[in-house]
Amino acid sequence: MKCPDCGLWNRASQPHCTRCGAPLNIDEASHHGWKETLKDGGASTTYLRADEFGLTDQTPEPRDQLAREMQDLKQRKQRGAQLQQRLREDAPASDSVRVVVTEKDAAGKDDPLSKTIVIEKVSESSARARRESEIRSRVRFLDENGAFVDARSYDPLIPESIRTREDALPRHPSRYLPKKKHKGLRVFALLLAIGVLLGGGFFAVKHFLLSEDNVVLENPPGVVISAGVLDDMAAHTVLIPGSEGSTIYVRELHASYVVSDGFATLEIPDHVWYDNLEGALDETMEVTLTPFLKSSSGRQTPMDPIYYTINIPLSPLELETPDTTRTTVSTTMSAIKIIVRPGSHVTVNGKDYSDTVSSQTGEMTYNATIQPIGDNVFTIVVRSQYCRDNTLDVVFYRARQDIPLDLAVGTYGTTDQKVMKVSATTLPGAYVEVLTPYSDLNITELDSTGKFTFNAIFDKIGNNTISIVASYPGKKPSQVDHVVYYLPPADEYTVKAWPLSADGYAELLSNISVRAAKGQVYVVKGVVQYTISEKPQMVVINTSDDGKSQPVVVENYTKTKWEVGKYYRLYADAASTYGGMPLLNARYTYTK
Repeated sequence: MKCPDCGLWNRASQPHCTRCGAPLNIDEASHHGWKETLKDGGASTTYLRADEFGLTDQTPEPRDQLAREMQDLKQRKQRGAQLQQRLREDAPASDSVRVVVTEKDAAGKDDPLSKTIVIEKVSESSARARRESEIRSRVRFLDENGAFVDARSYDPLIPESIRTREDALPRHPSRYLPKKKHKGLRVFALLLAIGVLLGGGFFAVKHFLLSEDNVVLENPPGVVISAGVLDDMAAHTVLIPGSEGSTIYVRELHASYVVSDGFATLEIPDHVWYDNLEGALDETMEVTLTPFLKSSSGRQTPMDPIYYTINIPLSPLELETPDTTRTTVSTTMSAIKIIVRPGSHVTVNGKDYSDTVSSQTGEMTYNATIQPIGDNVFTIVVRSQYCRDNTLDVVFYRARQDIPLDLAVGTYGTTDQKVMKVSATTLPGAYVEVLTPYSDLNITELDSTGKFTFNAIFDKIGNNTISIVASYPGKKPSQVDHVVYYLPPADEYTVKAWPLSADGYAELLSNISVRAAKGQVYVVKGVVQYTISEKPQMVVINTSDDGKSQPVVVENYTKTKWEVGKYYRLYADAASTYGGMPLLNARYTYTK
């Protein structure tokens, strides 16, 4: 606190000056000091400020500056009021003109609503004085933060030279406007409407062109993007231009790259963008890279983003059994066999069966329960690593039954025995009949439980059908047809094979129907010449000693997939002819 007598600055908490002992009146001293400072024009209190780099500057006390501004404002307001008073005294009196406006009504009489309008004509000197007053009264104001806002009029005046008294206007002023003004308003409204329509159309087109589905994103100049392969997987190489030796950091990859030979080289596998994404993926995906130029001090300067598109491959999925995606069956159980990539995630109708996929071959077999309800749909979804979902619907159609007739769960679809025991159930008291070769039919429990058994006999190698019919009075008969693939063991099947010498080949070609009826087995030796079809696999092999003649067509029923140009020893039974060549069904494959 500054002493009012000697001028020594003391602490504000001390009651008397430490030099002269004069009492310290805080309020009066502060007021006195502020007045003296403003009157003398002395400098206000200043503060020494330093930034993070050690640079200092002197900043005046804002409260002192505010006090000076307020004092100046008060003086200018006083001078402005005095000037306005002089201008009003010097201005001549304004002339008033009285105008009477009348209007005829529909009967031709004067409209009682007609009124007298008093127009005050302001002299030129008075108008000039008002404009000068308006200019001089423009002041600055402080906002809530203590900062000065833009100057504006302190006492704005109406700029028109002619003012109309509102109390003298008629009740319906629109009647007394000239008709040409109505026309002008209508034209203005029409132009405004046209402008609104054109503007709306412009913004609609702009929104459409800039929508996500139509926007075209351009990459910065000099950026090079190319598709390739990295570690046997799809990838993209991105070259970002930059100064030699500089470092570019890519936010999405959390990695930095040094510019060499004018470019920072990024090799990015495509799968890194969707590995952790859940749910269904689209066929393509838009990728965005956000690079930053990184200085030696660690400061990062953003660069223009980079865009490119990647393709997401479909998970491999091959249906082995049944042959088509829609099959008509009459049994309770039917097998679905698929081949996927080992380690794939597989679900059937939403249930996970990934643990049944072979880790070596990728094969998976699902035993489907078929109900007599028409279509039985089984939805298979496969998700392999680095791939998007692949979905397959397999449909088994089983006709509705008036009389239930089902084979026992676990009835084999393949066997190496010529005789197989079959168990089935139907409506108790129904009559059952086996239409295919069988023996030992047991119906002792048919009337009580509807259960019966018999031995099915297979009379040929390959697919054999078991047919059963159940009937009941007043109901439509039901029939079940179950196909069983019968193949004797290799030691029984191969010993019956005939060689395909020149004579044997000619005899087979001449008696193909007889040999097919008996299921005669032949040994086929040779190199695969070419493939006729992939599913089922059918190839042509020359069986002559020199491998140039005696061609036969062989259909593959073995577990080995044949390759063109390789030598095989096959055991196959006669079937028919194909393109003038014998057609045989191969059951066993050997490579020597």
